Amino acid sequence: MIRKLTLALMMSGSVLAVQTPAFAQSAAPVSKLVEAVNIPHEKFTLDNGLTVLVHEDRKAPIVAVSIWYGVGSKNEPKGKTGYAHLFEHIMFNGSENAPGDYFEYTKKIGATDLNGTTWLDRTNYFQTVPTTALESALFLESDRMGFLLNAVTKEKLDNQIGVVSNEKRQGDNQPFGLVSYKQSGTLFPVGHPYHHSTIGSLEDLSAASLDDMKNWFIDHYGPNNAILVLAGDINAAQAKPLVEKWFGSIKRGKDVAPVNAPVPTLEKDVKIVMKDKVPTTRIYRNWVVPGLADPDANSLFIAMSALGGLSSSRLDNILVRQEQSVVGVSAYLIPFVHGSLVNIQADVKPGGDADAVAKRLDEILADYIKTGPTAEEVQRVAASNIAQQIDGLEQVGGFGGKAVALAEGELYVGDSSFYKKELERLASAKPETVKAAMQKWLTRPVLEIRVEPGEREAYKEVAAGSGSRTGTLTAPAFYAPPGADDVSVSAPVAFQDRSKFPEPTSTPALDFPTVEETTLSNGIKVFFARRAAVPTVRVAVSFNAGYAADPADKRGIASMMSTMLMEGTTSLTSTQIAETEEKLGADVSVGSTLDRTVASLRAVKPNLGLSLDLLADVIKNPAFATNELERVRVQQLTRIKAENNQPQGIAVRRLPPLLYGAAHPYGGPQTGSGYVETVATINRADVANFHQSWMHPSKAEIFVVGDTSLKEIKPMLEQRFGKWKPAAAPAPAKNFAVALPTPESKILLIDRPNSPQSLVLAGLVLDAKGSDDLLSLRAANEIFGGDFLSRINMDLRETKGWSYGVRSQINGAEDRVPFYMFAPVQTNQTGPSVKVLIDQLKDFNGAKPVTAAELEKTIKGNVLKLPGNYEQSSAVLGQMQADRLNQRPFNYAETLADRYKALTAQGLNDAMRVKVDPSKITWLVVGDAAKVKPQLEALGLPIEMVTEAANTNASNNAK
Repeated sequence: MIRKLTLALMMSGSVLAVQTPAFAQSAAPVSKLVEAVNIPHEKFTLDNGLTVLVHEDRKAPIVAVSIWYGVGSKNEPKGKTGYAHLFEHIMFNGSENAPGDYFEYTKKIGATDLNGTTWLDRTNYFQTVPTTALESALFLESDRMGFLLNAVTKEKLDNQIGVVSNEKRQGDNQPFGLVSYKQSGTLFPVGHPYHHSTIGSLEDLSAASLDDMKNWFIDHYGPNNAILVLAGDINAAQAKPLVEKWFGSIKRGKDVAPVNAPVPTLEKDVKIVMKDKVPTTRIYRNWVVPGLADPDANSLFIAMSALGGLSSSRLDNILVRQEQSVVGVSAYLIPFVHGSLVNIQADVKPGGDADAVAKRLDEILADYIKTGPTAEEVQRVAASNIAQQIDGLEQVGGFGGKAVALAEGELYVGDSSFYKKELERLASAKPETVKAAMQKWLTRPVLEIRVEPGEREAYKEVAAGSGSRTGTLTAPAFYAPPGADDVSVSAPVAFQDRSKFPEPTSTPALDFPTVEETTLSNGIKVFFARRAAVPTVRVAVSFNAGYAADPADKRGIASMMSTMLMEGTTSLTSTQIAETEEKLGADVSVGSTLDRTVASLRAVKPNLGLSLDLLADVIKNPAFATNELERVRVQQLTRIKAENNQPQGIAVRRLPPLLYGAAHPYGGPQTGSGYVETVATINRADVANFHQSWMHPSKAEIFVVGDTSLKEIKPMLEQRFGKWKPAAAPAPAKNFAVALPTPESKILLIDRPNSPQSLVLAGLVLDAKGSDDLLSLRAANEIFGGDFLSRINMDLRETKGWSYGVRSQINGAEDRVPFYMFAPVQTNQTGPSVKVLIDQLKDFNGAKPVTAAELEKTIKGNVLKLPGNYEQSSAVLGQMQADRLNQRPFNYAETLADRYKALTAQGLNDAMRVKVDPSKITWLVVGDAAKVKPQLEALGLPIEMVTEAANTNASNNAK
């Protein structure tokens, strides 16, 4: 559980602890929850050392294929930082028997949940495929394990150096994006494997040579340094001959030397002050503590969760809610093999005294270390996190499914069942054990970092893609042909013909769950689908509200109201809400999107009724306390400021209002946060009236997916929502009959000095609604820019190396849908990148329409991946809500295969040409104007400079 619950635990919290409500006292014990967490599996090892784990899960015709290599950035010597991650990119550029881009193959076999990642201790590659494509996936993974060297070229290396360099620039360009370098470089001494960041330095990346990469492969990518996990519609008896067939002939590689790195300790406290484009001062406290296998790591995870991870955490209670000196806090542990990182951070209230906050933070921490958590805090940490683990077991692969749990245990501690031991430690933890761990590890010298608003130092840039061959390379044979002397294979392995790609044997049909419908006594419609893979239930109470319901002079009110619903009811304080959901292992949240406001619940089955009680109370009985409203207002104003300091935030705040006009329901910032001047005027009566008018039974629908039945769930919903009688009339329908501005082909340039990258966002409002049949248009966009293999991404990323990734999208909306192109690009190629996008769109709608090969790939891939798309209950729930929003039948997903097969190139071309006019695209660029404006002037489009001050409601009304 530790591995999944680190950075995600940055949640807001509650006020001083009070007694938990009576209805939560009968929550199921933590021990009962632990019993539900189980991943039975079998293990075998090939003669070449490849470890294989197989877990059988027959809920869908899919198999997760996940391969983990025991190599990460910790294995990089000085001067070669970033090589592990760079090589991960190269692994996607084709192998000897699967030339071309790896995603070309995964696309045509219908892979979902696919990617590769690198961190300090490992590199992994994963995809979930239809059962009929399992052999295809095994062919691909085995070919790049055993047959890669001759496919690695100088051209591919130089391109990926450019891509990775732009990935680094993109991360560095974010607020607080440079902090992690200070943390790793200070906490871990020179020579420690964690001293440098996984992304590496631009200098080292630029200097990487072809020999460097090939030797990296030879040294680290042998089967004896890998773990293969297969999870899903398969068992060990079926898996073993297939794995032997494709991996058995790969020779054993070099033994990777073990890393010896004791937990470091600073000699004395270290204080660092940084300047950045941030909305307010952030204060950090950091220590290095034991690695993930040490029991103290589990205790410190509990300690940080209770301190600043839970919604009811101590830091939230004191600093955010009671004293209101900060607008956000968090505390969490990031686990690694050779030492874990404890991170505590607090964002000072704008205008507040950072020194006073730092002092108070240290006082709270000192008292906490001295006294330790309470038994109830430990219990809440256990219940809430075990419930999250149960929920994660529904997924077989991806970033956090069952395959991940098995692989991490096997790789990091040599025990694939380590996940279970972690949970048992969590469930049995005692306050005194947690306190002892804190007193042992958190009383050592601390790293204190303070990031203050201000101008960054000039970004240190180097030329990317300058790697060159430095010598010759003699590589050992990684494939043993018939009769070869291979001591790693005890029995002959049949020769496998790799000249022909093993295509999927058939196309499994999607079995989307039947959606049952009923109506509560007050008219609220209920839509239910059964999914029983894990003992959880998801409920979404959806209201026809969202950002589009914001009045033009109250932009941001839907977001403010959504936040306020979790800040107290007429019977529960915000602390009681938080503590109750934690005790129940539930997750209650309220959020708004463009067209809907949704109150959501994820509950473990034993606590479903009690969890529904909490959800209903949050929806129907908000307190809207004035003191809480003022605190939430400051948080939302700080969020607006943060968005105006972040490139993508600036873009999505500024462009959509210009496309739709300030009077249109979609004419506000697409973040939903509103404007400073509108949020400042919203009072308690405004919020209460908005809630009564829009979160109204007549605007509500309830969607349920999970381990229950309509017969069981309907009475439970009737009891809590069926007799709901509102105090006010519903709000009128949103007014979409607002004239849109005439689209203009021009460039809006927002100056952001010292930006390592430029952010390009282009847009156009289409003559189409979400309820229209947009399948052909979306399929055409997938080819143009909506997929990794799309034309614009392959051009700007894979061919030119100017971006980490670009995309175009047809956004979902109830009314007029927008078309966007999004491209973060390196500064010195901003103008040329915009020209590429212009030319690509003109070509797509003109001389270079959809090809037969592109059409076939799009149809085949989308049909094959349907079962994987709906593996999880959350995806089913999302599809049900989307179908309802877009006025489609609930069996829509099951019709998609035939609808895709009926697509034609002419149909895709016509859809794009009719809907997307290149001459009407509006362009917005966020970057260093002094460097990019001359480039943009060469394009011949009108350029308007836009200042940050213009990003207000008043200025948008003036347009």
